[in-house]
Amino acid sequence: MAKKKKAPPPEPFARLCLVTPAGLDPEAFAPMLDAVLKAGDVATLFIVSETSNAAELQRIAEALVPVAHANGVAAIVPNDTRLFGRARADGLHVDTGLADLKDAVAALRPDHIVGAGGVTTRHDAMLAAETDCDYIFFGRFDGDTGEQSFDKAFDLAAWWSAVFEIPAIVMGGSSLASVEPAVDAHVEFVALRSAIWNHAAGPVAAVTEANALIAARQAEATE
Repeated sequence: MAKKKKAPPPEPFARLCLVTPAGLDPEAFAPMLDAVLKAGDVATLFIVSETSNAAELQRIAEALVPVAHANGVAAIVPNDTRLFGRARADGLHVDTGLADLKDAVAALRPDHIVGAGGVTTRHDAMLAAETDCDYIFFGRFDGDTGEQSFDKAFDLAAWWSAVFEIPAIVMGGSSLASVEPAVDAHVEFVALRSAIWNHAAGPVAAVTEANALIAARQAEATE
């Protein structure tokens, strides 16, 4: 069984994770990413793409992983251990089933990060945690279709964060304000995609604003 928390989770809550946007050109995107990662606290960059072309996925990851590393940000790629190795990523996100998650944990931990995705029930989450993975991701990378986190994903993340030690990541919504409920629920990490890359003032301003919202909400919680 997953280990239950022995004490309240430490601050800060809802540290920011970023999911790369769809349709990016890696060479053009890399300088923007560098500026974005310098704009405020970002814990993790999930390098994802809609393409199934292995060569294109490798081109994207190999361009962006060094940018993440230069800014002290963990770079995580989905599912493909060959891509993980060739791009020298920090971790692998596995959302293709429990068997694949177990294999990844056995092969890569403790030297690298292995996280669980594709979790849709409490039972799924507890089974994933039994593999001794590093985090559990609630929601989908493209699940930011509403302003706030998808209700079911958020409820699962809030429940998990209140009870278990393995950190939760919840997929936020299309609004930067979706970070605030994650702070209130003491969810350890919140991932943003369109809220950052489609922000009216630009992604650099979006990261700054998201971190300000998190900090303000945390301050309110400690008053």
